Amino acid sequence: MAVKVVIPTPLRQYVGKRDAVEVQATTIGEALAHLTAEYGDLRRHLYTEDGRLRSFVNVYLNDEDIRFLQKEQTPLNANDVITIVPSIAGGCARRCICR
Repeated sequence: MAVKVVIPTPLRQYVGKRDAVEVQATTIGEALAHLTAEYGDLRRHLYTEDGRLRSFVNVYLNDEDIRFLQKEQTPLNANDVITIVPSIAGGCARRCICR
């Protein structure tokens, strides 16, 4: 079945500058595998060398964090939307008001 994968702005350069990609899959893991097979440069940004999803990459299925579902084994339905959200860290290391 076809599902939509929303690509965050920092990763769009690896998928032909597209904001979303449609893939055929029955689970989250399968969808991400198809996505990274088609766009090989994207794989290193989503997965570690040993094949685990990077800790700073958050994946949502219809606004639900897959870590609270069945992770990569989460089943998909037609017209589901998968959103990839890389974590962003920052701020001031000192205890001050940053300007």
